[in-house]
Amino acid sequence: FLKESGVQISEMSSGCICCSLVGDFGKALKDVEKQFHPDRILIEPSGVGKLSDVILAVQNTVKDEPDMQLGSFVTVADASKVKVYMKNFGEFYNNQIESAGAIILSRTQKVSAEKLAAAVALLREHNKDAAILTTPWDELDGKTILAAMEKVSLADELMEKIRAEHEADEHEHHHHHHDDDHDHDHEGREHHHHDHDHEDEEHEHHHHDHDHDEHGHHHHDHDHECDDPECSCHHHHHHADEVFTSWGEETVHTFTEEDIRRALTALDTGDYGAILRAKGIVPTVDGRWLHFDYVPEEHEVRFGTADYTGRLCVIGSNLKEDGLKQLFGL
Repeated sequence: FLKESGVQISEMSSGCICCSLVGDFGKALKDVEKQFHPDRILIEPSGVGKLSDVILAVQNTVKDEPDMQLGSFVTVADASKVKVYMKNFGEFYNNQIESAGAIILSRTQKVSAEKLAAAVALLREHNKDAAILTTPWDELDGKTILAAMEKVSLADELMEKIRAEHEADEHEHHHHHHDDDHDHDHEGREHHHHDHDHEDEEHEHHHHDHDHDEHGHHHHDHDHECDDPECSCHHHHHHADEVFTSWGEETVHTFTEEDIRRALTALDTGDYGAILRAKGIVPTVDGRWLHFDYVPEEHEVRFGTADYTGRLCVIGSNLKEDGLKQLFGL
């Protein structure tokens, strides 16, 4: 079929990638690169290829090729058979799991929530870092799957945003030379909120309605909650990532909108640390997907597209991780 559409196919003589790791595999990879300069090369080994061997073979081939680098390694696992395959194929099956950067579960729509959670727990024992895709794949678009394979975490996204705001604050600070500490803090905070406004234009009027009130109140609260001398609200020259920590979970747990709103409101109490940001995309009890964003004293909850699995992230200082786990029912 591919040949008919004008795509050139080169088969390896021995047919099995792991029998020919040194010889024609490396040559085939380099030839494809030289001839076609593709953006991506997908390698699909047979089911009996050891993933660690394939990774090694690619690494050995591309180590002297500046234009080529290994992007991601993905294992597809049948959600209904993880337990039995681990038992029957042991080390061989586990090698695929342990070497994967992302694990895509097939047939997730055919297993119960309990069985899915048990399968994920077994996979986690062998691989604590891989993105595990638990959403039925016909509900996902390519971008979402790719983001999971390339492992763009919510914590990284939020930290990036905080860092950008922090730099904007720094700029503002140098620009104004405030002497009065209270003014300085007020200025920084205000900037913080307005950055959020640009992300979410429709919320803009909401901020302005009670901006003044909120800032006064906020400043007072922050002094009350935040005794941390390292906190960036007192010292603008600290880097965001030196001060804040993040807590995050990937989960197949389903939530109601009330669960999430209750949890986000509770983040304002200070009982869980000084929370700066929270974000999540989680499945609901009725089969939809809920997206939420939190900044202090404000949160937005809406329904949207599916993610590769439920995931949430909280960033702040002095985070109470056990409390957060309990709060979100995980």
